[in-house]
Amino acid sequence: MGRQPVWRRVDFLPQVTYFRPAGVPFARLQEVRLSVEEAEAIRLKDVETLEQDECAQRMRVSRPTFARILLLARQKVADALLNGKGIRIEGGNYEMAVRRFRCGNGHEWEVPFEVMIKRPPELCPTCNTPDIMALWPWRQGWGRAGTNRQYRGGRHWRGNAGSV
Repeated sequence: MGRQPVWRRVDFLPQVTYFRPAGVPFARLQEVRLSVEEAEAIRLKDVETLEQDECAQRMRVSRPTFARILLLARQKVADALLNGKGIRIEGGNYEMAVRRFRCGNGHEWEVPFEVMIKRPPELCPTCNTPDIMALWPWRQGWGRAGTNRQYRGGRHWRGNAGSV
């Protein structure tokens, strides 16, 4: 049996998950699949301009592992940009760092990853109602095309490529 996948911690899910070059007909369009953790690596390093050590700590991976994730992500983006391919962001092995909840009375709050693993919320912290539901990371466009995101009674949010 193969090795268990290492779940990478992700703080952000992009709302736009597909990019297509102008002027390339859909019939001839090839695409590159960028995993959510690869997109997170680019975001941390190139958008937030953090040092690789800090990026690795935020994703809960070693520095060499972060460097490999970032290199692969940059290669995919370069291939898409230079060869006129679409970029689809989906799947991967990741878990969300912060979870967002809403109660039946409309109160919303976030639960940090570290708290979530120890004990998920059972009551709204404002009105103490047990009528709560998870909101984040569900966003428009997610939960399709081989991704699996669900809240399983106190377990983690996880995305897993290849699950339906």
